[in-house]
Amino acid sequence: MLFLQLILTFLLIGAFTFGGGYSMIALIQDQVVVRHQWVSPTDFADILAISQLTPGPVGINAATFTGYTAVLNAGHSQPLAVLAAVAASLAVLAVPLLLILLVGRWLIAHQGHPLLATLFPVLRLTVVGLIAAAAVSLMPAAFAPPSPNSPLPAHTQLFSFLVFAVVLALSLVPRRRLRAGRLNLAFLSSPITLILLSALAGILVYGL
Repeated sequence: MLFLQLILTFLLIGAFTFGGGYSMIALIQDQVVVRHQWVSPTDFADILAISQLTPGPVGINAATFTGYTAVLNAGHSQPLAVLAAVAASLAVLAVPLLLILLVGRWLIAHQGHPLLATLFPVLRLTVVGLIAAAAVSLMPAAFAPPSPNSPLPAHTQLFSFLVFAVVLALSLVPRRRLRAGRLNLAFLSSPITLILLSALAGILVYGL
C-alpha cells in the first residue's frame, strides 16, 4: 500500500510541477511531510541538503531520498527502501517526460502565441512563490537546536546561523564587486564554491 501511495504521490508531484526542481520542493514537502507524514520536517531538511550535494536535479534527488527514507521509517528492509527510491524517481519523471514528448513540438512551433506570452510570466511568478514558500517552511527545521539525544553541543546551532548568514551575504553580493581591485574573489559567490566551503566547515566544526 505504501509503495502505491508513493508512486501516485510522485506522479501527482511530477504532473503539477512548473519551473524546475526547486519549485518541486514545496509540493514534495506538502505531500510527504504535511499530508502523509512519511518523514519528519527535520528529516526532510536533511533530505533536501543531501539532494543538493549529490549530482543531478534537486527535485529528482529529493524524490529518490524521500522514497528511501519513507519506506525505512515504515519499518521495511533496506532493499525495499532502495526499490521505493527507484519507484519514486521514475514516478516523478513519468508525467513530465510524457508531456515534453507530446507538447514540446507544439510549444516550439507556437512560441509567439499570445496565450503563451500571457501564461509564462504568471508561471514564473508562481515558481518564485513556491520556492519562497519552501524556504520559509524549512527554516524551523534547519535552525532547530540539537535534540537531547544528539551528540552535538547546543552551540552548533549558532554555527548554523553563521554559515547561513555568510552564504546568504556572498550570494547577494554582485560578482563585479568581488572582482574589484587586484584580487578576483568572484568565485566566492559561485553556488558550487559555497556548497563546498559549507560542507568543509560542517566537517571541521561538527566533526570536532
